[in-house]
Amino acid sequence: MSDRELLFEIIDTLETEGLDRDEYQLHRMIDVESLEQLVNSANPHAGLELRFSVGEFRLCVTQSDVRILTSTEEDS
Repeated sequence: MSDRELLFEIIDTLETEGLDRDEYQLHRMIDVESLEQLVNSANPHAGLELRFSVGEFRLCVTQSDVRILTSTEEDS
């Protein structure tokens, strides 16, 4: 996934959950290029998960997807 694709995946995931574009400024919260480098450099079998918050949402980024964590997943 390119850093541009990752950025759009993050934005699409947040907006699908109802977060308006005016409610966040990703460039102030995360460095998408660095995030992409971490994801791409990990061993595909390592099960890498990067978790972070944007507004009220907790996101999980893996080598294959971006998703909002449920309260059950946040505790694990």
